[in-house]
Amino acid sequence: MISSTCHRVLTTPAGMIIILFFISLFFIPAEAAKVRIKDIAVFQNKQEVDLIGYGLVVGLDGTGDGNGTQFTVQSLVNMMERMGLELERNKVKVKNVASVMVTARISSQQNEGSYFDVTLSSIGDASSLQGGTLIMTPLSDANGVVRAVAQGAVSIGGFNVQVDEGNRIVNNYTLVGRIPGGGKTTRPVLPTPDSEKEIYLSLLNPDLTTAHRVAERINIKYGLTAYPINGGSVKVVVPDSLMHPNLRMMFLSDIGQLQVVPDNIARVVINEKTGTIVAGEHVTIEPVAVAHGTITVNIQSRPIISQPEPFSGGETIVTQESYINVTQDKARVVNLQGSVYLADVADALNKIGATPRDIIAIFQALKQAGALQAELVIL
Repeated sequence: MISSTCHRVLTTPAGMIIILFFISLFFIPAEAAKVRIKDIAVFQNKQEVDLIGYGLVVGLDGTGDGNGTQFTVQSLVNMMERMGLELERNKVKVKNVASVMVTARISSQQNEGSYFDVTLSSIGDASSLQGGTLIMTPLSDANGVVRAVAQGAVSIGGFNVQVDEGNRIVNNYTLVGRIPGGGKTTRPVLPTPDSEKEIYLSLLNPDLTTAHRVAERINIKYGLTAYPINGGSVKVVVPDSLMHPNLRMMFLSDIGQLQVVPDNIARVVINEKTGTIVAGEHVTIEPVAVAHGTITVNIQSRPIISQPEPFSGGETIVTQESYINVTQDKARVVNLQGSVYLADVADALNKIGATPRDIIAIFQALKQAGALQAELVIL
C-alpha cells in the first residue's frame, strides 16, 4: 500500500496562514520508512553533555530590556569595566541590549574547535531579539566546567514590527532564537571507555520492537553477534576475525549503514505558539462526537465631540460611545463512527471551518475523553 501525507492550510481570522500538517501513513513497514541504524542509535560510549550560559545580545533596535531589568544593567556595566571603561550605573540605557540564557548540547564525538548550534532565550523584558548579536559567552556543564564559548548573529525565524501606538505585527515567537554554528568547543567531553570485544548500541527512542529489529538486521549480515538487552540497548560482540583495529572500525561503520524499520508509539505533537500540529503514524481516534461553536464579541468605540458656543469660554469635550454586538454560531457536530485515522479527523474539522487554535483545543479534549489513542505532546 502506498503511503499518503495530507497537508491542510488554514487561514486564521487575522489573515495569517498557518500550515497544519496531518501525517497519516498507511504502508507496509517492511517496504517503507527504512532508516540507517546510525540515525536511530548511537554507540553507548558516546557521551552527551548539556551546556548553559548567561550572555548579552546587543545591537537591538530599541527592543531590548528596560532599565528596570537590573541584572542587564549590571552585566553591561561589568562588561564595560573589564574593557577599561568606567560608567555610572544610573545613567546606563539598555534598550538595545537583552539578557539571555544560552543552552546547547555537545557530545564526545566533537573535538576541540568543532562548532555546534546554540539556542538563546530572553530572561528580561525585551520585546524581540531580532537583529541582535550575542557577544562571547562561556558555556559550562552541570559541574561548572567551561567547555565551550558562543557568539554570533541571532536568527529568530520571525519578526515583531511596531506599526504605531497600540498596533504591531508579529510573526512567530521573537524572544527565542538560534545561532547556527555559534558555539565552539574548547574542552571536549571524553567518551566512556568500552571493551574491545563488546560494544553497545543505545537507541535514541527506546522501543522493544525496534531493538529486536536492529539485532535481527545485524545478525542477518554478520551471524549471531547482536543481542537486544532491553528496549534501549543492543549488545554487539565483535567477531574474532574483525578484532584488528582497522577491521573493527570498518565493522562498526558498516553496522551504522544497515537499514531497519523503526517502530514508534502513536504521538501527536502540538506547538501552541505557532498553531502547528504534527501527528505520526498509528494515531487513531475512537468513536466520538465533536460539537464546535464560537461566540464572537464585537466592541466598537466612536468618539463624540461636543463644541461650545463661539466666545462662550467653554471647553471642547470629547467622549466615547461604545457599541457591543455579540453573535453566537450554532454548534456544529461531527460524528466519527468507528476508529478512524487522523487524516479523516482533519477533513471533518476543516469542513466545519475549525481554525488551528480550535483544532488544538479539540485534540486536547479528545485526549481527556479517552478517544485519542496517542501520546499528546504540547510544546
